[in-house]
Amino acid sequence: MGGYGQHALDGASAVDLVVALYDGIIRFLYAACDAVDRGDETGRRAAVKRALDIILHLQARLRTDVSGAPANALSEFYASTFAIILQGSQAASRAKFEHAIACVRNVREAWRQAALEAAEMPVAALSAGRQGRNEGGATLRWDA
Repeated sequence: MGGYGQHALDGASAVDLVVALYDGIIRFLYAACDAVDRGDETGRRAAVKRALDIILHLQARLRTDVSGAPANALSEFYASTFAIILQGSQAASRAKFEHAIACVRNVREAWRQAALEAAEMPVAALSAGRQGRNEGGATLRWDA
């Protein structure tokens, strides 16, 4: 990425960067759909490769030793999405790509929501070393 794209991500949080990577997967899967419609095998393969590269990057950076169950769930999500995309590429199936897009979009929205909630967290709570619970009941602790 260069120029504008690089500057747009300057100062972005880790979650914002993950959301940007999900956006990339979606963009390349739409490009694969367009290539299927055109009968462009080379274009389809190139777009699929880019989407799969992003998924591999995300999966390689999971820390199951630190994050446990959430990281394992994401790993399974990445593996199943990878498989759906490969099936779509092999069959030149727009429907498979659209299914993968829908799955990625759902998880992307969860990441985006997490970023919004983190941004709304009161600064006083963060600096006071508070503890609370999220909507799922998990205990959260903030230490500044």
